[in-house]
Amino acid sequence: MVSTRSHPGKVSDSTDTPAKTTPNKRQTRSKDSSEPSSPTTALATRSRARSVSAWSHTPSTLTLVWLIVSLPLVIWDTGYVLLRPWSMPGGKLHAPIWSPYKLYGTVDYVYGFPAYEAKDGFTGAQGTVNALETLLYMVYLGIAYYYGNQESGVSGRGAPATLLGRRKIVGREASLAVLIGFATSIMTLSKTLLYWLNEYHSGFAHIGHNDFVSLLFLWIIPNGAWILFPTYMTYVFGSEIFQGLEMAAGLPPKKFL
Repeated sequence: MVSTRSHPGKVSDSTDTPAKTTPNKRQTRSKDSSEPSSPTTALATRSRARSVSAWSHTPSTLTLVWLIVSLPLVIWDTGYVLLRPWSMPGGKLHAPIWSPYKLYGTVDYVYGFPAYEAKDGFTGAQGTVNALETLLYMVYLGIAYYYGNQESGVSGRGAPATLLGRRKIVGREASLAVLIGFATSIMTLSKTLLYWLNEYHSGFAHIGHNDFVSLLFLWIIPNGAWILFPTYMTYVFGSEIFQGLEMAAGLPPKKFL
């Protein structure tokens, strides 16, 4: 029973009829929001949330250019090393595929007869690592091609990727691609630095016989490229991993280093 503002001794005639309430806007919104959404709507919502919040990776143009240029050269080099002595001068496989190594073997004895006849294992060891690196780089490119979505206006670290059609990789595949790229670029950089340090600590036993001009153009510049570009790739991939960890920790993004 609901009392009114009339005399206390009287009872309002309205007591026989239950009071009606008009739902306000807040109640209406609450009711609407509690209604289950359709499966299509829920899927679209999750897709939008994934596209906004998922971590992504777009290969940089410089990385792709370097891999496209360097991988055939590394495969060529690895074939020469692992097929010695048939690939060396006088061998049945030497000409015409590996003819340039006739000159390079006299510049760097690691690739020439002195190291082979001395059974120097460093040449074969670095050739085997070359084969593993090449396989991992090809896996990275495969992920970028098969799992990347062609989108306009997206770019990774460095310049926008155009050789694969600006392919943007999202989610688990993006994480795998960056992890493989980071690990493999460190392998390449470390192996090349070891190659240089081996010369330094051996008193330049394999290259010390060259004059400076020959050494500069036939050894320092060519081998230096395998330090410069892997260093860049290590920085780029490492930056993206660092940013991903920041996102996972809920920290505001900032430039790596």
